[in-house]
Amino acid sequence: MQGLVRIRSVTPISGFLVRLEFTDGTAREVDLEKYLRGPIFEPIRTDPARFREVTVEPGARTISWPNGADIDPDVLYFDLEPAWTETDLKPAAMV
Repeated sequence: MQGLVRIRSVTPISGFLVRLEFTDGTAREVDLEKYLRGPIFEPIRTDPARFREVTVEPGARTISWPNGADIDPDVLYFDLEPAWTETDLKPAAMV
């Protein structure tokens, strides 16, 4: 049985586009813009130099930034919708 797929490396390309290499040997280019929402991501979204500080978190094997922001590797691998979109899509009475 194969273990969880995690991120091996991240390389910023341009804008919010990065190249991710995963531990299963696959690689893909991912536009991170849709994931960069909320106060912790604000400085990353508004300052290209801060965005390019993205690295692979050694323990969690996901991408992270020096301010503590990170994105779940499963979300990136399976191209899942960000968690905040679930709240945005619910009818007002359910939120």
